[in-house]
Amino acid sequence: MDLQSVQDLKGVLRSDFYHGYATAAAQIEGAWNKDGKGISIWDTFGHTPGKVSDGSTADDAVRSYEFYREDVALMKTYGVNAYRFSIAWSRIIPLGGCDDPVNEQGIQYYSSLIDELIRNGITPFATLFHWDIPQALEDRYGGMLNQNAYTPDFVRYARVCFERFGDRVKHWITYNEPGVYTLAGYAAGVHAPARSSFRERNAEGDSSTEPFIVAHTELVSHGYVSRMYREEFQPHQKGSIGITLHGNWSEPWDEEDPLDQAAAERAREFEISWFADPVYKTGDYPASMRAQLGDRLPRFTAEESKLVLGSSEFYGMNSYTTFFVKHKTTPPDINDHKGNVEIHDENRHGIPRGEESDTPWLRAAPEGFRKLLNWIYKRYQMPIYVTENGTTAKGEVAPTPDVLDDQFRIKFFEGYVGSALARAVKEDGVDIRSYFAWTFTDNWEWAAGYSDRFGCTFIDFESEEKKRYPKQSAYYLDKLFTHLIREA
Repeated sequence: MDLQSVQDLKGVLRSDFYHGYATAAAQIEGAWNKDGKGISIWDTFGHTPGKVSDGSTADDAVRSYEFYREDVALMKTYGVNAYRFSIAWSRIIPLGGCDDPVNEQGIQYYSSLIDELIRNGITPFATLFHWDIPQALEDRYGGMLNQNAYTPDFVRYARVCFERFGDRVKHWITYNEPGVYTLAGYAAGVHAPARSSFRERNAEGDSSTEPFIVAHTELVSHGYVSRMYREEFQPHQKGSIGITLHGNWSEPWDEEDPLDQAAAERAREFEISWFADPVYKTGDYPASMRAQLGDRLPRFTAEESKLVLGSSEFYGMNSYTTFFVKHKTTPPDINDHKGNVEIHDENRHGIPRGEESDTPWLRAAPEGFRKLLNWIYKRYQMPIYVTENGTTAKGEVAPTPDVLDDQFRIKFFEGYVGSALARAVKEDGVDIRSYFAWTFTDNWEWAAGYSDRFGCTFIDFESEEKKRYPKQSAYYLDKLFTHLIREA
């Protein structure tokens, strides 16, 4: 685990830099119907035949609900100082609604997890929504498609979390990747709640309108929760609140073609600025989206715009890879959500976008990550918290010495953290305050089931206790951050 390539970067990160792992409740907890937990849309999705590629469910997942103490102890050996987890709404309020009862056993679980983290010197970062809306709300009024019904339910759920955990949790994230939830769930229909225009895949939905309705609901409800926290809880709890957005770097297919340059910028706006411009820049959607989508893109009322603009105290950033983007000469399809562009794995010169992982869409492209950090910081001028970044690696099917010595993942982290993130801080002046690797253990990777292994800890899914095997990448990250973070 040589740090030769980053020798000149010793101490370039702030002394209070947070580094650790990010996880999501639905992917790791298991105990899907235990101790009063209600059903989420992902429980429903996983139990619907044909929806998950390997036919699995997250009923047990990694059993972190039972083994959280052991997991925190293992995390401590990895040298982390922070842990980003999500709270399962249906574990806190099983039926989800603002008038529905709170589940005290669910409260107790998260309270115990938070206490265990703090006892071990690990700072908790809590995400309120990581895609798992209670099924009862979907059944009751269509979930986020009904902004007026949904918003008070989400606000009340957030209030319960602030009241019960806010004395110890000082870092709050309202939504994780609202765009991915929206596009995968309502445009492509390959994630819960499985709605789209494609009837061979989904019985209901409209890919041309529903994603934009849902996104608007997420932004406005985030605004209400952020305002509530800052007015009612922040003065005495002294925490911060924000939102985490996804986005990969879009590189022009032909870097010398102005049309491809414009297409790449438009792709970034459709993917990232869709949410980031209303929150950090203008209080409205990008002009490029309005030009293509017209009235299919909702309009912010003056009150909503004021509520949403400035509602996040940091830029939460999830990013994994880079794509080459080429302009199209044909009019956009009604179900297009990318800005009417072509996406390519190679550029005009046949150069690939990065080294292949075990996940088709994900290739290692640290240069694009650095460009994206700069683009986001220049456009939004907010401190960046990298809240997810990581990779799968080919051939991780058993905990053999070769698999546990995961050199591909180590090289990935060296590129993304060492070459890209640390140099963006030192040489480009980007204000970056955290890095959370995705993810702590192999887990249930949504519609990919257990086939996509992102963990820095190998999980034997065949064993009843889901036996954990540390991979070398976990220790490499510890060594890397010890080198990069300035001593206090």
